[in-house]
Amino acid sequence: MDDASAARRPTFTAVDPATGTPGRIYDGVTPDEALGIARAARAAFDGWRRTGFPDRARLLRRAGEVLRERREELCALMTAEMGKTLTEGRAEIDKCAGACDHYAEHAQAMLAAQPVEMGGPKASVVFRPLGTVLAVMPWNFPFWQVFRFAAPALMAGNTGVLKHASNVPGCALAIEAVFRDAGFPPDIFRTVLIGSSGVQALIEDPAIAAVSLTGSVEAGRKVATQAGAVLKKCVLELGGSDAYLVLDDADPEAAAEVAAAARMVNGGQSCIAGKRFIVLGSVREAFEQALARKMAGYAMGDPRDEATKLGPMQSLEARDGIHDQVRRSLEAGARLLCGGQVPDRPGAWYPATVLTGVRPGMAAYDEEVFGPVAAIIEAADEAEAIRLANDSPFGLGSGVLTGDVSRGERIAADELEAGVSFVNQNVRSDVRLPFGGVKHSGYGRELSAFGIREFVNIKSVVVQDLPKAAGGTE
Repeated sequence: MDDASAARRPTFTAVDPATGTPGRIYDGVTPDEALGIARAARAAFDGWRRTGFPDRARLLRRAGEVLRERREELCALMTAEMGKTLTEGRAEIDKCAGACDHYAEHAQAMLAAQPVEMGGPKASVVFRPLGTVLAVMPWNFPFWQVFRFAAPALMAGNTGVLKHASNVPGCALAIEAVFRDAGFPPDIFRTVLIGSSGVQALIEDPAIAAVSLTGSVEAGRKVATQAGAVLKKCVLELGGSDAYLVLDDADPEAAAEVAAAARMVNGGQSCIAGKRFIVLGSVREAFEQALARKMAGYAMGDPRDEATKLGPMQSLEARDGIHDQVRRSLEAGARLLCGGQVPDRPGAWYPATVLTGVRPGMAAYDEEVFGPVAAIIEAADEAEAIRLANDSPFGLGSGVLTGDVSRGERIAADELEAGVSFVNQNVRSDVRLPFGGVKHSGYGRELSAFGIREFVNIKSVVVQDLPKAAGGTE
């Protein structure tokens, strides 16, 4: 390696957000090396696409086994790099392994040829892989975000290249190791440790056929623009400011239990965490008291302690941004029910916080708050609650909390502008259901049969015997 190449090679330092202590330093790859990895993955695609479903399934099941065998090791890595609690880390690894099992079992049926009756010729729709898919992934669910893309994409016959968030380099390399150690052929799934500035060159290279991104709206706009310029398919899962309607027939205590769980998933650092709780006036006071009590029960603690329910935020910068949103909301007239103070201790800590009296024009209403802050918004009636829920540039998840399930189902199915709507449960992704959003929350779907078909060529095939020439002989 020459001096110029060494100068361009980035390094990535893992920082423990619980203490602010720097950890391991990882060597990244140069732009040329990143392109070389992508081209190797594209070369591997030619053989992988011809591998039968049973062989792909065998390898993917083994990847699930490797995840389970390494669960504690991988949980510790997540905790060290982005502060995830052990309880949530274990659940994440188990969910990834479950996705491997699910697609190993069902992918062949999901991608089976579909006959079409045309009254003569034989016709069918077939699903064939596109090539190498570039995945640009975030830090908040460092394994699940990747596996929910990778399991279906690889089972469909694609190969994958992962550009992960810069603060989880160890997780990124560990994911590549899972596939390698499960027995996948070389270069079927590769990780490139590069910064965000290196993504465009990968997208533009002919080795990459399509892009999957989970991240911010700003990142989504950039990737969509870059992919569109070279006419490449992309799937975008972006931000969310999920609204939950608390209707006048809901039990305030039960609704607050669901709301707290929805808000506090992953310490509030989730696109589908509940963020805005739109409450009808008749139950507002009882609900806000119940929610404040339940949120206060999420005490900050060492993420390595089995009992901890709220670990640190992923970085000091993220924590300070959350607190600034709270401060600006209070200055604009919101009221603080609990939390809202930066603790005097090392690390990126922020307490569970509840704001009420939140209105349009406040940060907690207008912006996505990516941390443990619940915003309570009062509505006069059901119609206003629906209007307020939809009064957002985002449309990822949504919820309805009600004592009348039929009423909740009607609102969830027909009224809320979101890709996912749950009634009397907190929103979450499930491998059996399509996942994605509308508006500024992105487009395309992950998971289920809809997700596996995002990165395939949906091809029409029509077959008919060649007609005999006029005057031909037997």
